[in-house]
This record gives sequence, structure tokens and C-alpha cells, in this order.
Amino acid sequence: MNYKENLKNALTGQTVERKPFVSVTQLGTIDAMNHYGLKWPDAHKDANQMATLASSLYELAGLECARLPFCLTVEAEALGCDVNLGSNERVPEVEISPFEYADDIEATDDFTKRGRIPVVLEAIDILKEKYEELPIIVGITGPFTLTGHLLGIENLVRYMKTDIEEVEIAVENCVDVSMDYIEEIQNHGADVICVNEPTASPELIAPDDFKSLIKPNLEDLADYIEVLKVLHICGSTQPIIKDMATCGFDGISVEEAVDIPQAQKEIIEDNCVILGNISTSKTLLSGNSDEVKGDVKKAIDDGIDILAPSCGIAPNTPLDNIKAAISERNEYFNL
Repeated sequence: MNYKENLKNALTGQTVERKPFVSVTQLGTIDAMNHYGLKWPDAHKDANQMATLASSLYELAGLECARLPFCLTVEAEALGCDVNLGSNERVPEVEISPFEYADDIEATDDFTKRGRIPVVLEAIDILKEKYEELPIIVGITGPFTLTGHLLGIENLVRYMKTDIEEVEIAVENCVDVSMDYIEEIQNHGADVICVNEPTASPELIAPDDFKSLIKPNLEDLADYIEVLKVLHICGSTQPIIKDMATCGFDGISVEEAVDIPQAQKEIIEDNCVILGNISTSKTLLSGNSDEVKGDVKKAIDDGIDILAPSCGIAPNTPLDNIKAAISERNEYFNL
């Protein structure tokens, strides 16, 4: 099976013999790290370790992709933020930002040579050399979420209420930053780019604000991305599912809170497929194999186009549960 072609066909709405099972979100697990003798934060900083961990669930469980990096702080760090790289059980997070105002946000000429961006790009090269038929998925931080990293969530929330123009300028500047990064990711041969925009969840931002403020910038990013592209937003995204589907991405990645049959009805004319929505917390992390298999079967029965974890895989997720999920997909399609 050429997993790259199968994913491409599924993302472009073509008929596939079996639904792909991938992850467009974080997939590093402690079980995989222990198997290969890896650890965080080292695998965030070393290209060889990053490539090994990115493909670990393919090698160990049959997940049909390599996916990197394992956090949403790469761009912020390259722009000058102080990032705590965390530990085996905690992903990196931004601690201090040098930015206070929207106009301050600007990528330097050497932006893509700073921080861990060169590590990500080298890891893509390593994966491209090793796997000809395995899709390489690269996650980037959405412009609204990146704005929150740079200005601080408290400032962002305050500006949303008192100075929306400041937010608009900041997000537009973050789009420019993202485009510089996207160009390099594409030059290095990534097959899919996933724009992760967790701060745009309806649980945090009103649907009307998503439509007026965030959607236009996501449309600009989608237009700029030349490879296959997916938009991931966390939480209960049912209220914005139509707007997500019309941003211009090939697929939208959703959590288990989304009613898949209803979502499919809403986007039936939009040339956009749905990825998800296997629960990362209730089943993959905390459930047993039967519960995991039940989740997978339900997602397929509900009409999911591409199977994937509903959000970033928790580091403590048992490898056996990942194997059980893929086993159920295989049994469903008589593989």
C-alpha cells in the first residue's frame, strides 16, 4: 500500500479502498520514546531524534504517516520568545515574549534559520530520504494562536474587547510569518501541512469573531499552501464547521464533540473532507482496547473520511491502544 497516494486520494475526495489512519496533530508518546531510547526535550532539538519519533507510530503501530514537530512553539521561539521545552510528559510552552504591540511582530530576514526551524526542516529531509511512500505531515501554528503566544493570551483577550484593530494587525503580521515558514516546509518536501488553530475554538472565541477575524487569514494561508492542507481546531467546532470547511483547506480535523453525520450534511458541497475524531483523552489515553475499537468503528459508521486522533496524542497514551485503533480499522475493511 502506498500510504502517500491513499491519503492524497482521501484528502481530495476520491474513493479509497480503505480509510487512511493518520495523525495531523502531535504524536510523540513515552512508550515510543522508551522503545527507541529517546526523550523530550531532546527530540524537540535534534533532527535525527525528531525524525525517529515522528515516524515511531508508523513503525510500532502501523499509523500511516510521519508527523512533526511535537509542539506549537517553534515559530514563537524563532521570533524571539523564551520557550520552556518541557519534559517527557509536558509539551513545550511559551513563557516570555518580547512583543507588546502588534506592529512589533515581524519576521527577521533569517527567521527560518533561527530556533528549531532548521531542526524541523532537517528532520523532513531525513524522513523524505527514508520513506518514499509514507506521507510526511508537518504541523504549524495558526496565525491567531501564534498571536496569542506573541502578545500573551490576556492581552489578546483584552484587545479583542477594546482594540480589535490591534488584533487584526497582529494576526495579519503572523500570517506573513507563517508564509515564510510554509515556503521552507514546502521546499523540503512535506506532503501535508496542518494548520493548528486551537485558540480559535468556539469555546474561546465567538463564532462571529471567527468568521470576521480569523477566517479571512486562514483563507490567505490556504491559498498560499501549495501542498495538501488540513485545518485543525480543538473543541466543539460544530458552530463553525461550515466556515472551517470553506477556508480553502482539503480537510478539517475535528474532535469527538463534533457530530460527524451532521457535519457532513453541512459541508456536502464544500469540497472538504473531515478527519478525526477518535478521542485522545477518553479512549486512546484512558480507555481499554475494546473502547478504542468501539470509537473507531463508530467514527467509520458515522462517515468520517480519514481516521485520526481528535487532538494531540497525550504522551502517556499506551502504544497498545494505538495498535488497537488501527487493528479495528483493518478488521473493518477486511485487511
